[in-house]
Amino acid sequence: MKVGLFIPCYVDQFYPQVGKATFRLLQHFGMQVSVPLQQTCCGQPMANSGFECESVKTLQHQFSLFADCEYIVAPSASCIMHIREMGEKDYLSPEDKAIAHRFLDFTEFMHRFKLIDQYEGQSQAKVVLHKSCHGLRGMGLGQCSESMTPADNLQLELLKKVEGIQMITPNRADECCGFGGTFAVSEEAISVRMGRDRLQDYISSGAEIITSGDMSCMMHLEGIIKREKLPVKVKHLAEILFESVHLHKKQAQHVASY
Repeated sequence: MKVGLFIPCYVDQFYPQVGKATFRLLQHFGMQVSVPLQQTCCGQPMANSGFECESVKTLQHQFSLFADCEYIVAPSASCIMHIREMGEKDYLSPEDKAIAHRFLDFTEFMHRFKLIDQYEGQSQAKVVLHKSCHGLRGMGLGQCSESMTPADNLQLELLKKVEGIQMITPNRADECCGFGGTFAVSEEAISVRMGRDRLQDYISSGAEIITSGDMSCMMHLEGIIKREKLPVKVKHLAEILFESVHLHKKQAQHVASY
């Protein structure tokens, strides 16, 4: 399958290792991965700041780059949610709307094509899953605690496939980190307080690593972690899965050598 890899702008600039891990995982599962070098932001920051109409050309530029891909995968539920929502609006042509609905979050892609069934990984890390608001409530990747309807948590199902991983359950499993894009700028004090609350919950629950499908939340939490020298790290879901695959292969080779 020919798959386009969309690298969100903040991943490209601050967390390139997340893009590389996603690329290598897609290749690991036999995908033909295309990474157009001319790609840029999805336009969400502009749209969220009140300039939705002006963000359309940015989105159309992305669509032109990925037009020949069967699906386009990104390690960011937040960016995918924005693209899908824009795909419902009248700014776009029917052709552009069709491309918009071929964009999938990495977790969705792993489940939709049953790659999760082929996954074999190994880790001993103590990990807590941070459920981003856009991934949870916008994309429906899991069940909200305020909802009484049953739903699987797709990201947690992926992590449970890693042999030996210790998943930590925090007290408030789906509370916002306080980032909110421009909210972190316009309401800095509230944003930082919300981030500190989330970190305290995760650390007191015993987590060594905080993971998520959205590096934007992790960027906000990591900023507080570094300033306050807190004893916890952040990693994207794709990084943990890729590192676990690598460790699993090394263990298998070690056993085979005896």
